[in-house]
Formats: sequence, C-alpha cells, structure tokens
Amino acid sequence: MKSICKDLAEEYAALDDIVKDLDDDQWQMRTPFFKWTIKDEISHLAYFDRAAFLSATDAKAFAKDFENMLEGIADYDDMHKKVNAVGGSMTNADLLAWWRKERMQLVAGFESLKPETRVPWYGPTMSARSSATARIMETWAHGQDIVDALKIVRPGTDRLKHIAFLGVSTFKWSFKNRKLAVPDQAVRVALTGPSDELWAWGPEDADNVVSGSAEDFCLAVTQRRNAADTGLKIQGDIAGQWMQIAQVFAGPPEDAPAPGVRKNPQLKEDGFNGFKR
Repeated sequence: MKSICKDLAEEYAALDDIVKDLDDDQWQMRTPFFKWTIKDEISHLAYFDRAAFLSATDAKAFAKDFENMLEGIADYDDMHKKVNAVGGSMTNADLLAWWRKERMQLVAGFESLKPETRVPWYGPTMSARSSATARIMETWAHGQDIVDALKIVRPGTDRLKHIAFLGVSTFKWSFKNRKLAVPDQAVRVALTGPSDELWAWGPEDADNVVSGSAEDFCLAVTQRRNAADTGLKIQGDIAGQWMQIAQVFAGPPEDAPAPGVRKNPQLKEDGFNGFKR
C-alpha cells in the first residue's frame, strides 16, 4: 500500500496548494459541478475521507456513521446537502484544518492494511487498494471542479493511471447502473500518460477502441467533460456508447455535461493561468 498511499498523499497536497491561499470570496465561488461552491467541494472530500478512515480502521463505527448520514434524508440530493453542511458550517480555515486532519489519518490508516484487505463502503465491500484508488479519483475530480471555477490549469501527473484503471474497471458498472445490457465485446483502451508512457487495457485486435491522452479519458469517465469535448478517438458503437455513459464513481446514474458546456480552457481567450506544483 505504500506506493498508492504516496500517490494519494501527493494528490491531496497538489489540491491543498491550490486552495490554501484562497480568500473568502473565492471559497464561495460556484463550480461547474451542480453549482457547488469550492467550500462544498472541500467539505465533501473531508467528510468522505473521514468515512474512508472509519471504513479502514473501525467497521462498526463506519456502519454507525453511515446510519447517521442516512437519517432524515429523502434522496441523494438531500444526502449531499447534509454531508456538505458539516464542513459548510465551519470557517474556511477550520474546514481546511479538518480536511488536512482527516486525510492524514486516512493515509496512515491505509498504510497499515494489506492491499487485498476488504473494507466496507456504501454498497459492496472493496479492497483497501480499491478504496485508496477511489480517494485519488475523488480528489482529482473535485479538484478539477475547483480549477475550472478558478480558471487555472494544472499539469497532469502519472497519478492519472490510477483513475484511468478505475475507469476501465467500471466499464460493466456503467451499463449495469443504467439497467442496460453489458456488451459482450471487449473495448481496447490505449492512453498516453503525462510522461508519454503508453497505458493500455483490452485486446489489441478489438473492434472497439478508445485512445488518446490519459487526462482526456479521466475527464470523461469522471464526467468532468463530455467525451465530444476531448481529444479522445473513439472507434466502434460500443466504445461510443460507453463514453457517453461512463461513470467511475458510485451512486445513481449521472450524465456528463452536454457537449460544449465544460470545455478545456483556452489560456489566452478565457484568461486562464497556469498552475504548477
């Protein structure tokens, strides 16, 4: 677990660098993700980092926490409002301190486990490694909402491989979650990582292929971009259908932004600034 925990800690630190010096007005900026504020995004991460820590260290406490989360809510939107209100009631400084505490505890908790250890979550159990991978994905995806709101760009890193793997692994889930028949044909995914390394899954002779940059693929499967607004090359009907419904995260079916709604920024035209860690 040391390697993936190192990557998780680095993903946290990269997002921390972006939000740590925000002023009060910036914390209240609306992101493209359901019009959540930046404060909502960090509140969400802190809450579920805490939940993941309980899951990794105390299954009974996690079950009780899950029960408390569900109390008094009518639907998924209510759940998100209740979750985000925990950090939302704090000052910005206190929220940042809370998130730092929870994520540090979580990394330490993960490091004490074997990768194959089963941990509870909001559905089937998962391996400790899968849980850590999911936290990398969540941190990166909500971080994308934040950088989009702030109109800054961040460099891709090879940590994207974890998210890309999760995207490939949730191929069947994306169909089942919408009560659609899972295709019986495999899809080849061939991606170029930020270090120009090829990351590939699936048979080389597949009729259905998704290829392009790893960052574009991750943006599509986390539903931060419509696949049509990325540079992905999509070959075959099954690959095309998948890229329109791909959903790497748990929960009810969600739709990617409509084409043109969340495009990659043009630095000169949109006034974006680069951000490097």
